[in-house]
Amino acid sequence: MHDTTDHQELLAAAYVDDAVFDLRPDYQALLLTVEGIVPGASDESSENLLRQAEESAAQRLAEHPVEEFDHVAAWREAYRAFGAKPQRTRNSLEALIRRTETGLPRVNRLTDIYNAISVLHQVPLGGEDLAGYVGAPHLVRASGEEPFEVISGGEPGLEHPKPGEVIWRDDAGVTCRRWNWRQGPRTQLTAETTKALFILDALAPVTHGDLTATADALVGHLAEFSPNLRTSRRVIPAGPGPESP
Repeated sequence: MHDTTDHQELLAAAYVDDAVFDLRPDYQALLLTVEGIVPGASDESSENLLRQAEESAAQRLAEHPVEEFDHVAAWREAYRAFGAKPQRTRNSLEALIRRTETGLPRVNRLTDIYNAISVLHQVPLGGEDLAGYVGAPHLVRASGEEPFEVISGGEPGLEHPKPGEVIWRDDAGVTCRRWNWRQGPRTQLTAETTKALFILDALAPVTHGDLTATADALVGHLAEFSPNLRTSRRVIPAGPGPESP
């Protein structure tokens, strides 16, 4: 398990493979580590934020269908580029927006907050429990042999991504399939999580400033109930490899 307290070291070791940038040269990721989180179940504060996100999405949906939202459309194009069908495999942002019509899921305070921020800022946002993480995050195109732990029918199981699929992974295997489609149970956030890695994915027209604002909003809401919160962040634009943070 990942047990380092040096989050700067973790972030410096993270990388996006050149093969991913070949698909989308406009891609950038903001990686945010957070520790000192006061864990807890869903509460009034997270409920209010979810309702704000649902109302914001309803206003947008009244003007355009979700597939015409700028960032959703960009992600649909990116999914097609590595062979995924966006009508069947939806990026996390589109999946959340579609759920706002019947209500976003209420999971735990931490998950509720980052889901709401994702919808409010229109940025795919994933959260991983660093207690279950092994090594640093890498975004690569899969060989097809990487293990992806799942829960199926209440029982643990193992799947593998398709060759060429874009995956987030650590040293133990896949943490999120198809860029930002499906996260695994090994590193999922719970009501007991105290340290986390958040990954904010962006394609044009989302800018560096948009990513920063989204991360700032997330940190601000977490700090409201975690007075000793400590954070580190890094933006990975096109170009860097594992040896050059």
